[in-house]
Amino acid sequence: MKQDIHPDYHFIEVVLPNGSRFKTRSTYGKEGAVLQLDIDPSTHPAWTGGNQTLLDRAGRVSKFKDKFKGFGV
Repeated sequence: MKQDIHPDYHFIEVVLPNGSRFKTRSTYGKEGAVLQLDIDPSTHPAWTGGNQTLLDRAGRVSKFKDKFKGFGV
């Protein structure tokens, strides 16, 4: 395997918007760097599941449900 091609993997500190902090390993910055997050992953819909909507274009979802409504019962 080639030497010195992988990025440096070290400890950094992550600071959440509510002020809480934790240490993790990352390739971000240098050893001991601080990563300040703008979005809180505990409340953001991308990480919590959020409100998901199912778009039914031209009745495709309805057609699928009708076609397979007795399947697996």
